[in-house]
Amino acid sequence: MATKITKLLSPKVDIIFKLLFGDERSMEILIDFLKAVLNLPDDEFEEVAIVDPHLLREYDGDKLGILDVKVKTRTKKVIDIEIQLRIKPHFVERVVFYQSKMITEQVGAGKEFSKIQRVINIIITDEILIKDYEGGEGKYHHRISLCDVDTGYQFSNIKEINILELKKLPQTDDGTNLWAWMKFLNAENKEEMDMLVEDRPQMKIGKAVARLEELSQDERARMLFESRQMLEWDIKLGKEAAKKEATEGIARNLLTIGMSVTDISSATGLTPTEIEALRILPTNN
Repeated sequence: MATKITKLLSPKVDIIFKLLFGDERSMEILIDFLKAVLNLPDDEFEEVAIVDPHLLREYDGDKLGILDVKVKTRTKKVIDIEIQLRIKPHFVERVVFYQSKMITEQVGAGKEFSKIQRVINIIITDEILIKDYEGGEGKYHHRISLCDVDTGYQFSNIKEINILELKKLPQTDDGTNLWAWMKFLNAENKEEMDMLVEDRPQMKIGKAVARLEELSQDERARMLFESRQMLEWDIKLGKEAAKKEATEGIARNLLTIGMSVTDISSATGLTPTEIEALRILPTNN
């Protein structure tokens, strides 16, 4: 049963992103976004198919990869779109691993290397993944391929990784469709989205806003969104609890060797009251 919209769901939460861009009903939205990101001719998107996001296991015990949105184009190029608001340890290695699997699953037992088509990753993140470098200060879109590190000569375009960093997006419109799509993902409210629709009437952002309104009224979508948010909060609280436990353990050790409460407070950030309480509280061991 539809409910009255109180607030639009955030399109940059992964589960909502999948429902918005990874649905056959949203094909126009998906294609418009891909055209804004990728340097491919328009006719490449005349035939676009959303395919199973599970990457094939090559042997027993092999890791199972699950992509957010997996797409094949007219010439069978494979595109993976992922939104990762928080970058986890070894994230870069995981991206390279998944990209390699997208190549190897095309070959099969016959080792027909001629069948390998280009694989493209689009990674959207709310963190700074790539630090500024000479010539790339403030860039929010990085396109990475197999190139000579000294000359920039492209050895092959069989692999491409696009990094979109939402935190680096400038407030001022740079005139690109990519800026508009990233601004949509970053929008805090419907008013910001409506301004984008007004400024970019030729784009499919209006359809994206309408679809997002539908999702925001859908009970199942809201439940999925809230469950995802609760999981994020649980993870954050778990990390904070683990950090507090580690800090208290350090403080106990410093008390044992006779360090003053004042010095321990300076070293750990705990208050003198918290440190004094550790003298009488049992450990978790």
